[in-house]
Amino acid sequence: MDVGGATQWSIDNVVSRAEILARLEYHYGEILPMGEISSAPAERFLLPDGTVFGVIASTTTPFCRTCDRSRLTADGMWYLCLYAPRGTDLRTPLRAGASRDELRAIITSTWQRRHDRGAEQRQELRVRGVLVQLEGLREDPHLEMHTRGG
Repeated sequence: MDVGGATQWSIDNVVSRAEILARLEYHYGEILPMGEISSAPAERFLLPDGTVFGVIASTTTPFCRTCDRSRLTADGMWYLCLYAPRGTDLRTPLRAGASRDELRAIITSTWQRRHDRGAEQRQELRVRGVLVQLEGLREDPHLEMHTRGG
C-alpha cells in the first residue's frame, strides 16, 4: 500500500488485482469470485481445487466507500483511514475519566462525520509520489502505516 514514506513505495512495483488474478489463473486454471457480501477488505476467490484465497487491492481497486475499518494506536490515537493525516485522541478523555457515554459520543460523532477516501484520492493522482516524506515521519511517526497496525 502506498502509505507512509519509509518504504520507498512506487506504483511501478505494484502488482494490480487484474494481474494477480491473470497470473494465478494461468497457473491454476479458472478462478471464480466467491461473490460474498462482507465487511472484510479482501475479495475472496476460489481455485479449481477448492482453495480459497483473498486479494486486498486497495491500491488498484480501492474500496473506500465500503470500508468499515479504523485503527487505534497503542498511544490512543484513532485513525479512520490509513491515509488520514490526523487522528482523534482517545487517550486524553480516557485518562481524564470520561464516562462510557462520553466516549461513545466522541466515537459515534467522529465516525458519523467520516468522509475518508484516501485510496481513491491517491488513485486519481497522475503521479503518486511518497505520501509523507521522511522528515514528516520523523516529526510524526503516526503517519507511517505500520505504526497504525496496517
